[in-house]
Amino acid sequence: MTDPRPAADRIVTLDVVRGVAVIGILFVNILSFALPDTARLNPYAWGMQGPVDLWAYFATMVAFDGKMRGLFSFLFGASLLLVVDRAEAAGADPAAVHYRRMGWLFVLGLAHATLLWSGDILMHYALVGSVAYGFRHHGPRRLIAFGCGCAAVTWLFLGMIAVSYLAMQAAGTPAAAQGLRDFDNGFGIPAPAVLAQEIALFRGGYAGILRHNGAEVATTLYNVFFIGFETLGYMLWGMAALRSGMLTGAWSAARLRRWAILGIAIGGAGYAALTAWMIARGIDAGTVLIGPFALTPPLRAVMIPAYAAAILLLAGHGGAIARRFAAVGQMALSNYLLTTFAMCLVFYGWGFGQFARWPRATLYGPVLAMGVLMLLWSQPWLGRYRYGPFEWLWRSLARWELQPLRKAPLTPAAANHPQ
Repeated sequence: MTDPRPAADRIVTLDVVRGVAVIGILFVNILSFALPDTARLNPYAWGMQGPVDLWAYFATMVAFDGKMRGLFSFLFGASLLLVVDRAEAAGADPAAVHYRRMGWLFVLGLAHATLLWSGDILMHYALVGSVAYGFRHHGPRRLIAFGCGCAAVTWLFLGMIAVSYLAMQAAGTPAAAQGLRDFDNGFGIPAPAVLAQEIALFRGGYAGILRHNGAEVATTLYNVFFIGFETLGYMLWGMAALRSGMLTGAWSAARLRRWAILGIAIGGAGYAALTAWMIARGIDAGTVLIGPFALTPPLRAVMIPAYAAAILLLAGHGGAIARRFAAVGQMALSNYLLTTFAMCLVFYGWGFGQFARWPRATLYGPVLAMGVLMLLWSQPWLGRYRYGPFEWLWRSLARWELQPLRKAPLTPAAANHPQ
């Protein structure tokens, strides 16, 4: 998720991009916390009470869905490379350093997925990051080429699922009809009994959610084979971005601006056309499978480095806001995990039990509130402590030694002569 190094040894612009991503990803994850699973892809599955909810769906799809996860993967690859390069420069075994970090990240993710929320991404990153390590010696061009090939594997899988749906529609057999009903439960409007069961689960007690989360761990691990190639592709692109100097300030503002404008323009035009097509066709299981599921991955792949370039441009101006976002990014793991706790507290039955009670558009109130909270608390915390609480835990576990957490107080001489 992030690289828990002291602030003096960090690339601040990476933290700014990561801070934007950790806040932005909640615009997508909130749907999993607050609504039945199918509603994330199909607005008519639940939480649809008027036009504002439909436009909230499209706004999230165009601006955030897949892009924030992609940015995290992009930055994870860059951070991975930074850690192993610096370990090697310090005379440590880079493989040992890397795999200890990935092993403990997997353990933290497993605890997160089991105890709180089955939508965890940390286990996925730990496993895919273990594979990405093998590409560390390649140059930017090869990393980009390998990344494109890896991402294309996932896009092919997604396209094949959409094609299978169309084939079932054409077949007209009883088996095909059952398959179409299964697609409706996953991508269209689920049967009332399916929705009722899911709502009862998440409005119920902690024991039932805990059992559900434990059973879902296997699905999370299976998804490594399903979307892991795309994640690996984005990690390799992040490694290429670091090697090329994009993330370290070597690119000119003009070059970053060209990347940002071109990528956002191409992706935005594609999403606009897709939105118009979905509205014209109606949003059913087939439309969702062909549109947001199968056709958007190449569009978001274009937009991810464009988003990174745009944020880097803004971060280059510095200022108080950039420092706030950098602090959020430096504590991305802690902010990610604490966001899960806060959203589960609001929406799950062991907390305030608001699951499936809010229209879609109103969910962005808690999202904005959580974003503001992250911006407010991260910088003061890092003023007193070296790491976020979970970054400190991860670092201590990976080194098998408690790390100093509180910053040493400034001496009078240091206070009078700031660096």
